[in-house]
Amino acid sequence: MAKKVLEIKDICMSFHKYENGVNSLKELAVRAFGRDLRRKKFACLNGVSFSVEEGEAVAVIGKNGAGKSTLLKIVSGILHPDSGQVVRRGRISPLLKLGAGFDGNASGEENIYLNAAILGYTKPEIEARFGAIADFSELKDFLRAPVKTYSSGMLARLGFSVAVNLPAEILLIDEILAVGDIAFAKKCYAKLDELRSAGLTFLIVSHGETVSRYCPRTIWLENGTVREDGKTQEIFAQYRSEMLQR
Repeated sequence: MAKKVLEIKDICMSFHKYENGVNSLKELAVRAFGRDLRRKKFACLNGVSFSVEEGEAVAVIGKNGAGKSTLLKIVSGILHPDSGQVVRRGRISPLLKLGAGFDGNASGEENIYLNAAILGYTKPEIEARFGAIADFSELKDFLRAPVKTYSSGMLARLGFSVAVNLPAEILLIDEILAVGDIAFAKKCYAKLDELRSAGLTFLIVSHGETVSRYCPRTIWLENGTVREDGKTQEIFAQYRSEMLQR
């Protein structure tokens, strides 16, 4: 019997939505003091449940605002749901937004250690994989420069390299399957193929049908709930048809 490495149990998550919009903390304070601040609760996820087995690759699709990225942040532990439970069996490597969480004033090298430490890796583990991360990123000549001097493509390369070159059992990917120029994108796909062959578990959020290359199973989120959960080709055909009609 296959081992369940992820169990998402009746997850609910709500946020407050300000009706007139708030652009800064200062504006929030001023308007709150003047009682000109109306907000209402917005249910982002409402009773989402599913499980993922060891070695399985699952895609999560849905239109903007369906709750896909929020779900991945909850699975990774960045956000805590209002109710429900996430059971994780195995180390998670999240690829939620490439370059997110980097300290702009720190060097690329320092950010590799910082990001890996945040993910729960020890210094000896990071040191053992540092060379592989640096080689894969192709940024060896720039690793001692502050990342605020990096282009968006360089940040993405570094973020991807950290995520895919540290030992983990579960890989979470939000939207981005390959980054940088054509040659580097090809390299990213080859690395993901290697990880799939090694039996890594994938949970991928995407709008593109390239996920079918990795994910035989797809979960369709709509208005914060699971609308469909089944074979990727069938669900994508239905999803694409509805999106085109809209």
